Amino acid sequence: MPARLAFAVFFCLSVHCSVDAGDSWPQFRGPDGNGIAKDQTIPTEFGESDGVTWKTDLPGLAWSSPVIADGTIWVTTAIERVPTKEERLDLLKKNGIEERKFKQLSIAKSIELKLIAISLKSGSVQKTIDLTAIDSPDAIHSLNSYASPTPVIDAQHIYCHFGTYGTFCVDLTSGELVWQRRLPLVHSVGPGSSPFLLKNMLVLIQDGVERQYVTALNKATGETLWEVDRPEMDAPTGDQKKAYSTPIAITDKTGREQLICMASQWMVAYSPETGKELWKVYHGKGFSVVPRPVFADDIVYFSTGFGKPELWAVKVDGSGDVTDTHVAWTVKQGIPAKPSPLIHDGLIYVVSDNGVASSFDAKTGDPIWKERIGGAYSASPILAGNNLYFGSHEGKVTVIHPGREPKIVAENQLDGKIMASPAIVDNSIILRTDKAIYRID
Repeated sequence: MPARLAFAVFFCLSVHCSVDAGDSWPQFRGPDGNGIAKDQTIPTEFGESDGVTWKTDLPGLAWSSPVIADGTIWVTTAIERVPTKEERLDLLKKNGIEERKFKQLSIAKSIELKLIAISLKSGSVQKTIDLTAIDSPDAIHSLNSYASPTPVIDAQHIYCHFGTYGTFCVDLTSGELVWQRRLPLVHSVGPGSSPFLLKNMLVLIQDGVERQYVTALNKATGETLWEVDRPEMDAPTGDQKKAYSTPIAITDKTGREQLICMASQWMVAYSPETGKELWKVYHGKGFSVVPRPVFADDIVYFSTGFGKPELWAVKVDGSGDVTDTHVAWTVKQGIPAKPSPLIHDGLIYVVSDNGVASSFDAKTGDPIWKERIGGAYSASPILAGNNLYFGSHEGKVTVIHPGREPKIVAENQLDGKIMASPAIVDNSIILRTDKAIYRID
């Protein structure tokens, strides 16, 4: 089957459908959106001078992950005009930000948002596409970037989303802009939710400070198909209502299709066709939710975000408010606020923000093992070649063999900071740091 036709077939199905991942990595966390690279054998030991097929410096700053199709790697970036120390303080004050928050925030005088195409074979830059320029952008968290959402690819187009700064559909072959939309949103600390393709829709989670909602755009035109407000939240400020998660789509055992969209305080399932709420579960006061949920055996697993992160397992065959009826189990310690969970062979794997990797039984939530691997973590783990890969802020990639006994296979060091989750194609790791992108064979 030709590659583009394969993409078209895949995106007419739900995310758990099987697809050949050998030469494509079309969205955040891979073909099935769960961090698993099927039928791939990749290196376990590598470094700056070992196993690197090529390394290409990247302009700007971005935490978005690479996406890949037809021998081309695509990445987004934000080119910042960086203010002086005095200008930074003045910009923060003009934005009405409390002085006590100054240390944790970053701000640019202006940004240029770009899409870059890179040859998978050689690492050479094939084209750079200017998407938009923004004067006086809002402040972001110092751990965030202005280009953190990961693009998504279908048979003909790549869709780039930058939260309040715009959503862009670009033709993969010509590089021409097909359509663009700007849906203004107060993120508070910058954009984070990645776009998601399902059937003819581009789904965006728009959980800001002033309003929280989910919308589906016509992927061909950018026109709004539906939008739905989130459930009412109990919080003193909008800062505790915002969220940054990415949707998944599932089909439950009855054949009911569901769009799963994590929010602060609530996990919600919607009808993909209409946006009608199917069920919801109240998970507490968790907010600024980043991790993408995972799904297996009619249960969705998710982290509850900042505050006191918990891991929840919820059965997906309910209707209405299922808080009292469909929660299978919860785990309250050692759970990440940023990296997504990964499920494989009946076990859930997570790495906490402060570098503790853990495994839990998927049926019961019982702890299996815990291993301190050190460092700070934002990137989500991947599974390839029957090994787990964890990339840290410090540039270390720890490889652990999965199972009921933890076995550290290797620890590898790269220059730069790892904030973006890797991509896996052609038995190679495509890994982005804050300075460069690597192919490792």
